[in-house]
Amino acid sequence: MNETWAQIENTMNNNPTPIQNQNVRYEFHLSGDEPSVKQLVIADGRAFVTDDTSTKADCTLKLSSKDFVKLINGDLNSTSAFMFGKLKVDGSIGLALKLEGLLKEYSFQG
Repeated sequence: MNETWAQIENTMNNNPTPIQNQNVRYEFHLSGDEPSVKQLVIADGRAFVTDDTSTKADCTLKLSSKDFVKLINGDLNSTSAFMFGKLKVDGSIGLALKLEGLLKEYSFQG
């Protein structure tokens, strides 16, 4: 899973245009085969992933690590996942939907 997080960070930073005017902190609580808690911070045209969750996130997403990979690859619709209980959101649901649109600007499949 660490490779996936590194890929997200590198891909976004190699093409910062879609994140240029973003200032948001997402927290992910992943369960299943590879459980973890990470934050994706997007600010000042840069993205970074951190294990430090001491700063409150604007939006927290809870899902399985398997569904997370599907989400970033564009194979999981966040609205459907939310409706069927595969995705739980704390904080702004609007930011969760915005994240899906942002992820579509990138290709994480490798």
